[in-house]
Amino acid sequence: MKHLFIMLLLTVFMGGAAQAQQKTAIDTVKLDSVIIKEGRSKNLPDQSGTYLFSGKKTNVIYADPGKANLSGNVARTLFAQVPGINVWEMDGAGLQLNIGTRGTDMHRSIETNIRQNGYNTNSDVFGYPENHYNMPFQAIGEVQYVRGSAALQFGDQFGGMVNFKIKEPDTTKTFGLESEQTIGANRFFNTYNAIGGKVVKISYYAYFDARNGDGWRPNSKFNYHAFYAHIKYQFNSKGSLAFEFSRSDYVQQIAGGLTDAQFALTSRQSNRSRNFFNPVINIPALLFNYNFSKHTKLEVTSHMLAGQRNSVQFIATPNVSDTVNTALKTYNPRQVDRDYYKSFTTEARLATSYLLGGHVSTLSTGVRYSNTLTKRLQKGVGTTASDFDLSLVKDYGVDTHLKTDNYAAFVENLFRISKRLSFTPGARLEVIKSNLTGLVNNRNTPIDFRQSRNFPLFGAGLQYQVSNSSQLYGNVSQAYRPYLYAAVVPADQHTIVDQNIKDSRGYDIDLGYRGRIVQVFTFDVNAFYVKYNNRAGTLTITDNANVKHLYLTNIGNAISKGLEAYTELSLLRGFNLQSGTDIMLFNTLAYTHARYVTGAINVSGVNNSLVGNQIEGTPTWTNRTGLTFLSGAVTSTVLFSYVGKNFSDANNTAFNPTGASGVVPAYHLIDWSFNYNFLKNYHVNFHINNLLNEKYFTRRINMYPGPGILPGDGRSFNVGLGVKI
Repeated sequence: MKHLFIMLLLTVFMGGAAQAQQKTAIDTVKLDSVIIKEGRSKNLPDQSGTYLFSGKKTNVIYADPGKANLSGNVARTLFAQVPGINVWEMDGAGLQLNIGTRGTDMHRSIETNIRQNGYNTNSDVFGYPENHYNMPFQAIGEVQYVRGSAALQFGDQFGGMVNFKIKEPDTTKTFGLESEQTIGANRFFNTYNAIGGKVVKISYYAYFDARNGDGWRPNSKFNYHAFYAHIKYQFNSKGSLAFEFSRSDYVQQIAGGLTDAQFALTSRQSNRSRNFFNPVINIPALLFNYNFSKHTKLEVTSHMLAGQRNSVQFIATPNVSDTVNTALKTYNPRQVDRDYYKSFTTEARLATSYLLGGHVSTLSTGVRYSNTLTKRLQKGVGTTASDFDLSLVKDYGVDTHLKTDNYAAFVENLFRISKRLSFTPGARLEVIKSNLTGLVNNRNTPIDFRQSRNFPLFGAGLQYQVSNSSQLYGNVSQAYRPYLYAAVVPADQHTIVDQNIKDSRGYDIDLGYRGRIVQVFTFDVNAFYVKYNNRAGTLTITDNANVKHLYLTNIGNAISKGLEAYTELSLLRGFNLQSGTDIMLFNTLAYTHARYVTGAINVSGVNNSLVGNQIEGTPTWTNRTGLTFLSGAVTSTVLFSYVGKNFSDANNTAFNPTGASGVVPAYHLIDWSFNYNFLKNYHVNFHINNLLNEKYFTRRINMYPGPGILPGDGRSFNVGLGVKI
C-alpha cells in the first residue's frame, strides 16, 4: 500500500497547488452540464473528415466513469449502449478486448477491425488478426463503431470497425494534468496519469497507466502497463503533422479452465498455477492532415506494429490437474509458444466536396498498402519451473513464417439528391499476396505455401432525413474474411485444422430508423441480415476409437438476421426541459437468429448436417437496461445485463466431460457505477461489478487460456480518487 499512499498524496498535493494558484472567485452560474452531456449524438455524422457515414449503422460511445467501470476496463459496461454486443469476459482485469456481434467470433475481437485514432491495432490483420493491444479505458475520448458496412472504407471484416479515439489536449492551456488512483477487491490497484497542452504551434498529450492485482480466482495475478505519447505540429492553418507512440504489455497468470463438474462445485477454483501469458505491443504512427481548401481534405497515416505474444503453460484438459509427476519427481514440462509481429501500413485518404444538381456531394477515395510478418514458434518444451519462464529444454516443434502483402483501393461518393435524400455507392478492391514457410511436426516437415487472390467489394447506402432530428437509413455491403495462415498449424493439441480451408465471403444489410424527440427520447431501431459463406469454425468430431476432437474448417454457410434497438428516455426532463437533474432510462435489445443454412461434417463415414444449427458463440437474445441519475456533479448508473444461451461449437454439442465444448447457459448481471466531482478539480468514483454475485461464464474454449469453462468474476469493487487541472 506504500506506493498507493504516495500516489494519493501526490494527487491531492498537485490538485491543491493548482487551486492555490487560481484567483479567489465567487461561484458563478454555469451552463447545464447535464443537458450538454446527454445531448451528444449517439451516431456518427454523415461526413467526418475524409470518412463517409451516411446511410450506415453507426454508434458513438462516450467514456464516462459514472456510467462504466473505466479504471477496471470492464467492456460490458463501456459498450452497454450498443445493441447486440457479446463480450467474452476472460478475466476481471480488462487486459483483453473480446467483442463480437451478429454471429462473429468475439475471441480477442478477431473479426472486428480494431483501430486507435484511425489506424489498426490488430496484431496481424491477415495472418493472425487477434487484438493483443488494449489501451486503458480512462484514456478514451470516444468510441466510434461502424457495423458491417465498414468493409468498403476499412477493409476485411464481418464484425464492423471500432475506432478508439484517445483524449485530446486542452489547447487553451500550456500544461494540464489528469491523475487517478484506484484500489479495489482482490488487491486491485490502478494508476492513470496524463499530461497535455499546447505551446505555440505544438500540442501534446501523453499518459501512463499501470494496473495489477491478484484476480478473483486463485492463480490469476496480473501486472499491466500502457504508454501513449502524442505530439502534433500545426505548421499552418491548413496542415499538421503528428507523431504517436503506443505500447501495452502485461504478464498474466492464467487460472485455466474447468469442467462442468468442477464449475458446479465452485467456480472460484483453479488447478493451474504455472500458466502465464505475456503480450507486448508497440505502435509508432505518423498522421499527416492537409486541407487544400475548405472543400478538399487529405489524410495520410503510416504506422508500424512491432510486438510479441508469449505463453508458457501446462496444456491438458481441466480434469487433469497440474501436479508433481510421480515418475519424474517434478512437475511436468510446460509448453512454450512465442509469436513475433512486424507490420507496416500506410493509408492515404482524400475527400472533396462539389456541387451537383444544386446540392453539395462528397467524393471520398483512398489507397492502402501493408506488409505483415508473423514468426511463429510453438510447442517448445519448457522447464518444470513454476514461475514465468520462457526458456526451453527442447526446441520448438513448429517454426513458421507468415508473410502477407496487401494492396487496397476504395471509392465512395455521397450524392445528396435533395435536401433530405442521399445515396452513397462505393467499391473496394483488395489484393492479398501471402506465403507460409517453415517447419512443422517437430521440425520434420517443411512447408511452403503461397497464394494470391483478389477481393472486389461493392456496396451502397441510402438515407432519408424524415425531420431535422430523425432519419431513415439503409445499407448493403459486401465483406470477406481471409482464412488465417496462423490457424493452418494449430496452437494446441486439441484442435485439428483443415489444410484446405477457404476464405469466407458474404454481405451485410442494414435498414433502420433513428432520431430524437426534443431532449426527451432518443431511439435507433434497425433490422439486419448477414450472409456468411464458407464460415470457419470448430466442430466436435468423433474418431473410430470414439475419442472426441475439435476440427477447424469451413463448416458451411450461415445467415444471421434480426433486430437491434436502442431507446433512451428522460424521465424528468420530459416535464421540465431546463431541469438540471434527470433520470435517464436506456435499453439496448438485440434479437439474433443465427443459423447454418448449409454444411455437414463427416463423422465415422456419416455426413451429419449442420443445417439449422445455431452459430457458435451467438446468443439469440441480449438485453442491457441502464438507469442513470444525473444532477450537477453526480452521475450514477445501475446496469442490468442479460445474455441468452448459446453453444461453443457449430455441432451444438450439449455436453463434453472435459468442458471444452457444450452449452453456455444464459446469465444476467447487475453493475453499479458512481462518480462525484467536487472542489472543481477533484472527483471520486465507485464501481461494483456483478452486484448480486451471480455464478456464470461467457465462454468455453479448447485452447489458451483454457481448455474448458472460463468462469466470470464474482462480486468485486473498486474506488478511485482523481484530479484534473
